[in-house]
Parts: sequence; structure tokens; C-alpha cells
Amino acid sequence: MSVQEIFSPIAADMQAVDSVIRSRLNSEVVMIRTIGEYIISAGGKRMRPALVLMVAKALGYQGDLHHLLAAVIEFIHTSTLLHDDVVDESDMRRGRETANAVFGNAASVLVGDYLYSRSFEMMVEVDSMRVMQILSQATTVIAEGEVLQLLNVHDPDVTVDRYIQVVRYKTAKLFEAAAQVAAVISGASPEVEQAVAAYGRHMGTAFQLIDDVLDYSGSVESLGKNVGDDLREGKPTLPLIRVMQVGTEEQQTLIRQAIETGEADFDAVAQAIQSTDALDYTRQMAERESHIALEALNSLPDSAYKQSMKTLAHFAVSRDR
Repeated sequence: MSVQEIFSPIAADMQAVDSVIRSRLNSEVVMIRTIGEYIISAGGKRMRPALVLMVAKALGYQGDLHHLLAAVIEFIHTSTLLHDDVVDESDMRRGRETANAVFGNAASVLVGDYLYSRSFEMMVEVDSMRVMQILSQATTVIAEGEVLQLLNVHDPDVTVDRYIQVVRYKTAKLFEAAAQVAAVISGASPEVEQAVAAYGRHMGTAFQLIDDVLDYSGSVESLGKNVGDDLREGKPTLPLIRVMQVGTEEQQTLIRQAIETGEADFDAVAQAIQSTDALDYTRQMAERESHIALEALNSLPDSAYKQSMKTLAHFAVSRDR
């Protein structure tokens, strides 16, 4: 099942969110409009804003603040992508050149700052201190995750727990916040709010872990980024950490050198990963996260939106791109 099929119950709402995004990108500064439009028009799965919409609809929300908050979530996400690509010196994302490769690092960082600031300007319009609390905390945690990841770069002794902490902070936190703010504007109970937050957190973690798998089993065409980028950047992702745990001494030495230097025979590294249980181990961990996410949905009433959220949790671990 494609993402578009999963999101079919919220198709009209997604179009409304696109309208909000484009109207709020309408800065008098041409460079802001150009770069903002460039990265947003690149597409992507739009899973985070969709999560706002699905949770709000599943909880019977009748207003239109969910469109605004979905756009806020997308702006926060987009700003982190702009900054990430500069930090990582990436030159490809979603099948085309990154904004920093086209427009330069300075412009990308500054437009990322603009989108970040615009998102706060927009979230104030919701007039909810609880929403502000959730989103401001989320942006802080995401920034902490970025720094934690930086500390892990070129460190072959990163543990599974340290790596999962980065995933929870850097990736899963925005999924969690997206679901949680939707529950808040829907007037959900604290118990339901925490349940959908758990759904977002665990589904987002599963999504990232499958990204780790795909980095060593996909193609540039299917992934939309350079296969093996994390290795070249010296990032110890879970498949690499697993080889360090269970591989032969020769394989461990190969991975250690690859993480420390960011340079290695990629084919040899891929062979080491595939000859151990590294990919199965990572996928099984993702499947456990997805299962926990599904269990968190038990407190929601049955609806087409809840079913889409269930399907999305399955998609997170079954996708090939």
C-alpha cells in the first residue's frame, strides 16, 4: 500500500495543509520563497503533518487548527533538514540535489532559521499554552539529538542504548509531538494524549530504524539519497553497531576503521553487514517498536483514521524506500 493510499481519508486535509504552507512561505524576501519552495516541493512522505491530521480526525476534531499545526510540524521538520544537510555536507535528498548544494550553506542555514521562527509565529496563533509547551520542548529535544549524534560521529564504541537515544530525540520526538498536539486541540483526556504520543514516538523510531536498514540494502534511486551516506559521515547506525557486537574480529576491525575514518570499501562493509544478522536484528527492533505503537492505539475509537494509523505503523517497517 502506498503512502497516498494510506492517507486517502485525509486527502482533502493534506491539500489544505499545502495551501497553508505555501501562503506562510510568502515572504517578501525572494531567496526565502525560492529555497522554501525548492525543498518543500521535493515531496517526501509528509508523515509528520499527516499524523497531526489523522489523530485529530480520529478524535473527532471539527475545527481547522489541525491544518495550521500540521504546517507548523512540516516547517520544523524542513528547517531541521536544511540544517542537517549543511552539517552532514549532503548533496542529495529525495532524489535531487540538496538546497545547500544548489544555493550554498549560508542561504540554507538562514532559510532554515526563518522556517523555524515562522513555525513559532504560527503556533502562537493556536492560543494554547499546552501546544506551545509540547512544541517548544520538542524543538529543544530535537536540537539535543542533533548534538548527541554529533558526539557519536566517528565513535565506534557507541552502544545500542546511546544510538536509540539519538533516534528518540532527533527523529521520533517530532512524530510524538505531532500526535500529541492533535490530541490537545481535540480536547482528549491526558490518558489518550499520552497514548497517541506513544504511538508517534514508537512509530517514528521504527521508521528511522528501517531507514538504517535501507541505507545498506537499497539503491540511490529508491532511497533518494546516497546509499551509505551515514557510513561516509562516520555515523555508527544500528546495523554497524550490531556487526561490532557479533561479527568476526576481521569484520569488527573493518567497521571500526570505517566509523573512525568515514572511509572504507563500501562493498566489504555491506558484505559484513549482510553476512551477520545486523539487518534482521535492526528490522526486528523496528518491528517491536511498530507493535508497541499499534498497541497504543487501543484507546482510540474505531474509524477510518485509526485504521490509517494502523496501516502507517505497518508501512513504517515494510517499506522499501
